Amino acid sequence: MDWDEWIEVDNHYLRFHEDKSRRLAERGSKCVKVYPDPKVYDATLELLEELTGYLTERYPSMFKRTDVGLDNLLTNETFDTRSDHLTINGIKESPMQLSARLIQDDLAIMFERPDGQYYLLAGAILLAGFWRLEDKFGMPLSDIHTSGDVPGFKAKLEKGMMSFFRRVKPESPVLRNNYFIQVDDELGWSPSIGSEDAQDGIGWNTAAKNKAIEHHYFRSERQSLRRLPRSGGVVFTIRTYFHPVVEICREPYVPGRLASAVRSWGEDVARYKGRERYGDVLLEYLDRKHEEQVKDGLDVELEEEVRSYPW
Repeated sequence: MDWDEWIEVDNHYLRFHEDKSRRLAERGSKCVKVYPDPKVYDATLELLEELTGYLTERYPSMFKRTDVGLDNLLTNETFDTRSDHLTINGIKESPMQLSARLIQDDLAIMFERPDGQYYLLAGAILLAGFWRLEDKFGMPLSDIHTSGDVPGFKAKLEKGMMSFFRRVKPESPVLRNNYFIQVDDELGWSPSIGSEDAQDGIGWNTAAKNKAIEHHYFRSERQSLRRLPRSGGVVFTIRTYFHPVVEICREPYVPGRLASAVRSWGEDVARYKGRERYGDVLLEYLDRKHEEQVKDGLDVELEEEVRSYPW
């Protein structure tokens, strides 16, 4: 990852900001957690310091550096990021919560413990859609993935991921992306899979089957990973992109590519992503839109030349 691509800001910023502010007011203690350890707290301070420096240099028309921190010129919020102050518009908040208010991303920090595992010990997870910080907080990396039934984790991913985490360096951040289909328009939590406050029973089995295509949304997470230089924690930024399927299918090649991808899922991945609840309607629509694009002159042979990730 190029360093100037660490945090992405776009024209949906205010929607994300409003959703985060509302969820902090309603569910802050469930969505923002920090393990009671001085080293972990120091990492949350370090993250806030890093964001303060980065945002004011990368987006100077939006974030202005001040003697005590920074101002968000778009939202008229003043942040005092000094470790002995830590306020927004004069109101005291934790450094993890202040960081969450600055950007569109969710945030998580993991630390290695003597057993060699990396543990989720700090997080501000406000717009995850399908998972809750309170369910994963304090867990090692392997348990986070197995508790979420991530397909193939034990057999194919665990050993490589552990090795990868140990190699992450402050000067060598990396990016990864994933994607899901969602059948409602709620960015913070998808009610289609159940209540956010349910004790159990959350899953695709509760979602209405084959809703109209207008209810289908493409959800992609852009995740960056880097090691914080002072504390040594590995920080995730998790930026969600959330668009109606009917909107992204106006782009050349997208209907055909997405249909091919959805059909390529093995049974375990299809079950994990909930294809059984929406696959019939989604694939019928994608196939129809792909045929329309081909009839209108789309040259399938040129796809690799003209497309640009992620669309």
